[in-house]
Amino acid sequence: MAVLISCNNEKKETVETTDASKTASKPATSAKKTIVFFGNSLTAAYGLDDPSKGFAGLIQKRLDSLNLDYKVINAGVSGETTSGGNSRIDWLLKQPLDIFVLELGGNDGLRGIPVSETKKNLQAILDKVRAKYPDAKLVLAGMQIPPNMGQKYAADFKAVYGDIAKTNDLTLIPFLLEGVGGEAKLNLPDGIHPTEEGHKILAENVWVKIKDLL
Repeated sequence: MAVLISCNNEKKETVETTDASKTASKPATSAKKTIVFFGNSLTAAYGLDDPSKGFAGLIQKRLDSLNLDYKVINAGVSGETTSGGNSRIDWLLKQPLDIFVLELGGNDGLRGIPVSETKKNLQAILDKVRAKYPDAKLVLAGMQIPPNMGQKYAADFKAVYGDIAKTNDLTLIPFLLEGVGGEAKLNLPDGIHPTEEGHKILAENVWVKIKDLL
């Protein structure tokens, strides 16, 4: 069932956090590998007092608990569209990365941006990452929207993620909000953004797909 996905369209709020900084005191026996989460307010953990309690921060905690030498960079910007992400990615690519998790598109769908435009922007972002870091492993977080714009639009939007994953032979998280979207108790009062408990489920949705890439 399609659920409402929004990423704070009315207010853009940048959250650029590197949760790995909290583990900087660990002895550096080798260079840490980097996982970048590039997305909107879902990645930025909008609405939580502590962004590290969002799914990206929880992935860092899981990595640390397993003594895996990775740092997570949270490059989430609330309100971000795929067009905005495509403009921002060049700056982000100034730093090395080993795994790139792309979580964008929800705001495009809510705004009724043509699906072809969303697809083009997502592909452009992936192309830029691959051109700069050809050995990086790519992950795409799937999104869904309600049929407000029509059943065909919603279906075409959902299909974009599978199409891109197949074309690029990358890892797909079918629906990032699986088990959380539409569940009132797992979302903040706005009914849109996950609570801390909701983010725990998102983290599991992500972990099952990226653990074999580590």
